[in-house]
Amino acid sequence: MKLVTANQMVELEKGAARRGISAHQLMENAGLEIARQVGWITHGLEGKRVVVLVGPGNNGGDGLVAARHLAGWKAQVELIVTVNTPANEDNLNKAFQAGVRLTGPDDLKDAIDSADIIIDSLFGTGWKRVIEGPFKHILELVKGSKTSGKSPIIIAVDLASGLDSDTGEADPVTLQADYTLALGCPKAGLYNSNRAISSSGEIRVLDIGIPEQLAENIQTEVMDEYWAVSELPTRPVDAHKGTFGKAMVVAGSINYPGAAWLCSAGAMRAGAGLVNLAIPRSLQSLVACRLAEITYLPLPETSPGTVNNGAIDEIIGVINNYKCLLIGCGLGLGNQTINLVHSLLLESKIDLPATVIDADGLNILSKSTGWQSKLKPGCIITPHPGEMSRLSGISVDTIQSDRIGTAQKAAVEWGHIVALKGACTVIASPDGRLRVNPDANPALASAGTGDVLAGIIAGMLCQGIKPFEAACLGVYLHAQAGREASVEAGVTGVLAGDLLMYIPRVINKLVKNKVK
Repeated sequence: MKLVTANQMVELEKGAARRGISAHQLMENAGLEIARQVGWITHGLEGKRVVVLVGPGNNGGDGLVAARHLAGWKAQVELIVTVNTPANEDNLNKAFQAGVRLTGPDDLKDAIDSADIIIDSLFGTGWKRVIEGPFKHILELVKGSKTSGKSPIIIAVDLASGLDSDTGEADPVTLQADYTLALGCPKAGLYNSNRAISSSGEIRVLDIGIPEQLAENIQTEVMDEYWAVSELPTRPVDAHKGTFGKAMVVAGSINYPGAAWLCSAGAMRAGAGLVNLAIPRSLQSLVACRLAEITYLPLPETSPGTVNNGAIDEIIGVINNYKCLLIGCGLGLGNQTINLVHSLLLESKIDLPATVIDADGLNILSKSTGWQSKLKPGCIITPHPGEMSRLSGISVDTIQSDRIGTAQKAAVEWGHIVALKGACTVIASPDGRLRVNPDANPALASAGTGDVLAGIIAGMLCQGIKPFEAACLGVYLHAQAGREASVEAGVTGVLAGDLLMYIPRVINKLVKNKVK
């Protein structure tokens, strides 16, 4: 599913016009689909009180068409029209003919407070100014109603008014929608900042009739089930463990033995044929008690749980036997651990397999001059915003205000695949491709979930998935496992280890859909 900027959306609409699909027809399609979605969201429309906030542009026109259909389906529809523009005059008259009522200035508060559903079609993708005057007054009234006992469902058309469609910056009076109905394609700003994510609610993308072929060259996408099904590795019936590849995992230290277990188990649950965990010798038995299905490379230690320089030769001696390398989860930051990461990733003359770098691996790189060019090209790095700040020198606030731009720029400049974790994780490739995971799930906001993610990505690499696709598919499966866990247990108290049992379940669901 393509993810577009405002300018790209304009070009798609122009392309549709060249193919004989007029702007009028697109608006008719959009309004009908909006009305249908409102009906599905509310489980029926008869007698429901719907207030439509109508702005001066095409977004307002979409709302007027939706209002007409909703009234025809026996909803009680009222319009709050901010500016009566000639472009919307025809749609306004048709809405009146369908039985839609116009709310006067003195009745705004009563109409809003009594609404079951409020449709925000004030502004669309072109609004870039500060919201003030009557627009601000109306949105403030809606915000007040949301905190009252009635609490109407707020449905935003394309994006919540005041939300920048490209950057995700939000005006102070931008509503917190329960649903956003993205027209044609979701807009980049919906996923580009934490404020945008929290303002958008559940995002549903509506087909308004723009031919898919027009968007073929757009390289930014939102991951969905259809895409995930197409990317899943196959599991032939005559397979053996070698068919699905071997992963070398370098992880764990005295303070973080659990990280080694979580990432290794994540790789196995994602389908790797074999995982060999390189871990400080004294920690091997501790992890083996939890995970008997992997093999181990016990590493020499300077003290219990901390590797010494001899670990470098142990790993280099066997690394060519593996299809991928995962390094960093719970490694710690001791001097000889730093030497290990430098020697293996930045100084080694051997040809490392496909590589995933996470956690302390990234923290060590962030203190190493020129690490970007010394790494093997095309590594997968998986920073959370704090780690990304250390790697890039950019503040966390700046990163979080432009997650897509930050990941995209870093991937191109560094020459590596960047999976910027967080609500709606962003994965960017040096060749310009970018995908966004549409899920934001607080159930995943607990220690260790990133280790599981790194393991899933390694598991995908083992099975022959190319690095960018492996990173994207790993993020998607991880998010879906989190969703499954939260459905059963709620969003509070889900542990990283809880995700492991859901990974094969999620994959199995996708496989069944692939067969269909």
